[in-house]
Amino acid sequence: MKKVIVSAFEPFDNVKTNPSYEAAKLLPKRIGEADIEVIRLPVVFGVAASLLAKRIEELRPDAIIMLGVAGTRTKITPEVIAVNINDARIPDNKGNSPRFEKIDTAGDDGIFSTLPVTEMVEEMTKEGLSSELSYTAGAYVCNDLFYRIMNYLKTKGLSIPAGFIHVPNPSDSEGDTKSELSISEIARGIKICIETIIGR
Repeated sequence: MKKVIVSAFEPFDNVKTNPSYEAAKLLPKRIGEADIEVIRLPVVFGVAASLLAKRIEELRPDAIIMLGVAGTRTKITPEVIAVNINDARIPDNKGNSPRFEKIDTAGDDGIFSTLPVTEMVEEMTKEGLSSELSYTAGAYVCNDLFYRIMNYLKTKGLSIPAGFIHVPNPSDSEGDTKSELSISEIARGIKICIETIIGR
């Protein structure tokens, strides 16, 4: 039986919920031949990645999907690359606020996702779900997690498909920017991504 880890984040910036985790909670426990494990991570630089890396070490999954919310976007956006920079526009949930700091002074400037991102977008689009590739995961905790996990896998020599997907605020969100997608449709998009990954 295959195993897939799906990580998502707790709320931050004075909001009550985080759509990434709300969508992840709606995923079935099994998709195709894969058991799905959902992990809720803190919005804290470095700590989120440490917790996820520990679970990866314990479980040795067949794929890793990291989720986060992009409140200014209206589509589901698989990320192409993680960049080696932290630059917080707001403090994280522990008050950390790094400004234009390298995540790893000895690390690569960028590390590409190893998920089939173009296929994932194609499959979501076929199902009528708004989706497109993104070439920037920002410089906040989402990108920090993305970069650190990709760097961890590379350093450990683990060839586990992994990458990050940003989800938008759902249609019933109180945010200024929201998508036409309901939270259940966002969850369906993530399920399609998982099916695309494990079906390869």
